[in-house]
Amino acid sequence: MKTTRESAREASHKNLVQVLTDLLEKNYDAEKGYRKALEHTTNPDLKKFLKDQAVQRNHFATEIDKYIHQLNEHPKEKSSGTTLGSLHRFWIDFKSSVTRKNDESILEECIRGEKASLKEYEEKLKKNILNPTVKEMLEEHRDKIQKTLKQIKILEDLVD
Repeated sequence: MKTTRESAREASHKNLVQVLTDLLEKNYDAEKGYRKALEHTTNPDLKKFLKDQAVQRNHFATEIDKYIHQLNEHPKEKSSGTTLGSLHRFWIDFKSSVTRKNDESILEECIRGEKASLKEYEEKLKKNILNPTVKEMLEEHRDKIQKTLKQIKILEDLVD
């Protein structure tokens, strides 16, 4: 029979793994979204920016995946991401086929995606008690997402 302390530790472990798994999937979705957006622009500067963001999100996912493994857990494979992420990528494809595939609409979708990611990170940081290592890693990711969001807004103003 487990003690109260053991049960609490197990629940805390499961919660941490779930928090990290959720963010891992979110980063898989973001990486795929940026790679999908790359297909819809011919602007070389925008292509470079989108590729850099895909690489950054891959880096975030790798960090989270590594930490999950350190917890002796095995995260989901880098499959199709979440259903919501798949729907967002479908929406990008649909919107691009209906509109003129212009860079502004691509950036608008990037803003939507980044705002959703930022909200997810902020909620996870606010609603969970995290160890200092995880908290620092997630805060760093969040801060980089905020910076990316600002960069996208600047790019959007430039392509107007």
